[in-house]
Amino acid sequence: MYPQVVPSNAHVALRLPSGATAVHDIKPNTTISIGKYGSFQTNFLIGRPYHYTYEILDQVDSVTGSGLRIIPPSELYADIKDDESAIPAELEEEKPSSVKDGVQYEVVDQEGKVLVRTNRNIIDDARSQSMTMEEIELLKAKGKGSGRDLVAKILDSHSALDQKTAFALAKYTLRKSKKYLRQFTVLPMDVPLLVNWMLNDRDATKIMEIREETLALVGSWSNVHFIPTTEGDENKKLDSYGHGRWIIVDETGGILVASAAEKLGVLHAATNCHHTQQPTIHVEHQTELPDNSQPHPQHEGQQTQKPSSRRKFISAQSNTITLIHANSQPNLSLLRYFNFDAANPAPSHPLSRHLRTVSWLQLLHPDEDNACTEPEIVSPEALQSWKSGKRGNYHRKRRRWERTKSIVSETRAGGFDGLMVASFMNASTILHHLVPLLRGAAQVVVYSPSVEPLVELADYYSTARRVAYLNDAPASEMMPTEDFPVDPTLLLAPTVETIRCRPWQTLPGRTHPIMTGRGGAEGYVFHATRVLPAEGGVHARGVAKRRRTGAGDKGSEQEESKREEMMGAVHDVMQS
Repeated sequence: MYPQVVPSNAHVALRLPSGATAVHDIKPNTTISIGKYGSFQTNFLIGRPYHYTYEILDQVDSVTGSGLRIIPPSELYADIKDDESAIPAELEEEKPSSVKDGVQYEVVDQEGKVLVRTNRNIIDDARSQSMTMEEIELLKAKGKGSGRDLVAKILDSHSALDQKTAFALAKYTLRKSKKYLRQFTVLPMDVPLLVNWMLNDRDATKIMEIREETLALVGSWSNVHFIPTTEGDENKKLDSYGHGRWIIVDETGGILVASAAEKLGVLHAATNCHHTQQPTIHVEHQTELPDNSQPHPQHEGQQTQKPSSRRKFISAQSNTITLIHANSQPNLSLLRYFNFDAANPAPSHPLSRHLRTVSWLQLLHPDEDNACTEPEIVSPEALQSWKSGKRGNYHRKRRRWERTKSIVSETRAGGFDGLMVASFMNASTILHHLVPLLRGAAQVVVYSPSVEPLVELADYYSTARRVAYLNDAPASEMMPTEDFPVDPTLLLAPTVETIRCRPWQTLPGRTHPIMTGRGGAEGYVFHATRVLPAEGGVHARGVAKRRRTGAGDKGSEQEESKREEMMGAVHDVMQS
């Protein structure tokens, strides 16, 4: 999990009083500006706890030496009353007889006491606020603190404040507080927060408009979870089951990979992980530079260079993610918010050992990919004559080829525990190549912004098409065909679902969905279960009980009684 305090060189989310979210990279000795709310030094935030609300001070506190102050809960929620049903103070002296004066009330209790006053006779007028924007800006420039004094002066200068109802007054105060309070809440970066930030404040099409609840549904159906390993698991073969290997096709910028990595516990590079048992790792390849590859001294007496240490490619054996991508490099740009650079991964990050990337060309036609082509083997005598730079490039190419060959061979061997797809490609072409790589009972989950591609995919795996395929199955070298783009016998129970959590307004007599909610794509999920078709014919075995053909058939009755006696004797022998 993420650390409990704000670390340096990490991304955090700042929730502003307006409800907006700002994402910043906390680098030491820098300044973060959050617009009209002010700015502060990052050193004041490093080492502070998450989920606290901080106030921006105009001057550094002489006691704490910080420009930020943690707002205690007693001050943060001081305006919330313990008794929500209490009568507002301005209405306690009002009597029901005042209705005769023309003042109408909405809610009264059984005794006739006024609870809520209506605002139908209140007319909004800009002249009710005597303070001008120039005066407010001057107070903001001279004011100190978090802006509470400014909000109080704005409320005092409102001439029609006594005419507002309790609900209207609270609404007006909240609106001014969101605008002028200089405070923020620090939140750690996680996948749901990143998804909501991309949907509301950034380009939603980059993540295929996938929402938080839809992403949770994809992760639930794919059954991604951490699988603990034992000491003997490192000696098992790659095709053994139960090692937690998932294959993903992700075109959301890394959101799907981040969601799976968070469930596996390998997304955050933190020491206080909630898993007490660390995943077992093993060395797949060890490449040691030969002793004769070191450069010789140019002069006698010159000290020879120290032999370089052995280079190892360390990869995790369990709880791994294999990403299939279409380009030369995968698009995992959003993983930078979790301190992971796909182009230059840090060895300390868990994803550097648990994430493997394979292109479609390497998966389908590895002989045609340059990265899978073995470099020319050079003799030790020729290596001695090369310069040190050329020798280093040669060994780097050999190590890169060995690593790529190992990952491609492991992926083509199959045995994965699940498949997750979020791509603009035709889903049937993806499943045609990846479903055979799954083991039995593995889950297949496909996300699409629209429902039409998933309905077509569900038809390809329907019962009617499966029966037609079994009656007249085309040859394997002819697949895929127009009628059978995929093998319908490999997946069982195809289902298309959707989910959406809508925010609602819950006011008495006015309960309805919020009309200003975000639209966009609905988002649908296809899921099915991988099955292994039975080879050969299926034969039913058992003792068939003959039915009586007539009441006078004594021979059949005798045979039936003998059969029952025989079965009873067998049962007694088994019991003994």
